[in-house]
Amino acid sequence: MFEPVIEGVGVVKRFGKTVALDGLDLVVGHGSILAVLGPNGAGKTTFVRCVATLIKPDGGKLRVFGHDVVQEPHLVRSSIGLAGQFAAVEEAMTGRENLEMVARLFGQDRASTKANVDLVLEQMGLIEDADRLVREYSGGMRRKLDLGASLVGTPRLLLLDEPTTGVDPRSRIDLWDAIRTLVGRGTNVLLTTQYLDEADHLADQIVIIDRGKSIAHGTPTELKKRTGRNVIEVHVRDREDVAEAAKVFAEFGDGDLQTDASTCQVAVVVNGGTEQVSRALHLLQAAAIAVDDIALRPPRLDEAFLELTGHELQERSSDGRVAGLKNASSPDSIKA
Repeated sequence: MFEPVIEGVGVVKRFGKTVALDGLDLVVGHGSILAVLGPNGAGKTTFVRCVATLIKPDGGKLRVFGHDVVQEPHLVRSSIGLAGQFAAVEEAMTGRENLEMVARLFGQDRASTKANVDLVLEQMGLIEDADRLVREYSGGMRRKLDLGASLVGTPRLLLLDEPTTGVDPRSRIDLWDAIRTLVGRGTNVLLTTQYLDEADHLADQIVIIDRGKSIAHGTPTELKKRTGRNVIEVHVRDREDVAEAAKVFAEFGDGDLQTDASTCQVAVVVNGGTEQVSRALHLLQAAAIAVDDIALRPPRLDEAFLELTGHELQERSSDGRVAGLKNASSPDSIKA
């Protein structure tokens, strides 16, 4: 029987009077991507730093591939790679030289270094730019190189702490593809992220932590279903009617109301199914509001997150704007 990739039981970490991890329980199985989500200050990065042996837990047990992070840190370090929130690469060196330096620090001989560096450059799509100085790289290329540096030691577990922060949408998708490829080749991944769509697209399992405790665990689909409710979305024809449609939905709905005037969209949580769509259409027509389309869909991950934690986890795009309703998953639309 395989030891879990990561096994945390009652993990505690304090910084003075601040309790960052408060009896956290978490198990990571083999061959998967686990996303750890939580509001700012929930303890996500603290947990990653404990797993990476950068800091020691103050209580509980934390093991990586069966090795205790406090008693056997050297064995843990030999099994992991870590990519933090910001690219830690040397700008005055080429991409290839950066990876060669890391490989030699892992104690690899020249032949192993060349083979592993070439493999990582191919995995990250950096072959053509390998001999350029890193100062000439884009932000997305630097993140790829940083991810590659964490892989050159051939880790069994890759720790990614918000790996796509600050990169453009195209580079995010490229990094997602690279991470999926790594998992397909046998690397286990623990991911923290502020982007809920990233967790939804990548993760096999999600753990939501809040105030240092694990409060929910499951697949993205399972967590969405835990709300037990659906969402009705409507696009009104005239932007001037958005506020009036919001008033209708405020009386009709059973949860948070969201509006996006730029897309003429209003959404509300409801208990029930298609019968609620008929009721919503009737009320909108009674208010003389012209509707382009209306849809019933399951909750998105951000809505499930809010339901489970009582906090919003605001997603930000690469230009820093808070993501709105237009990032919703595609519902099955009923045309009005």
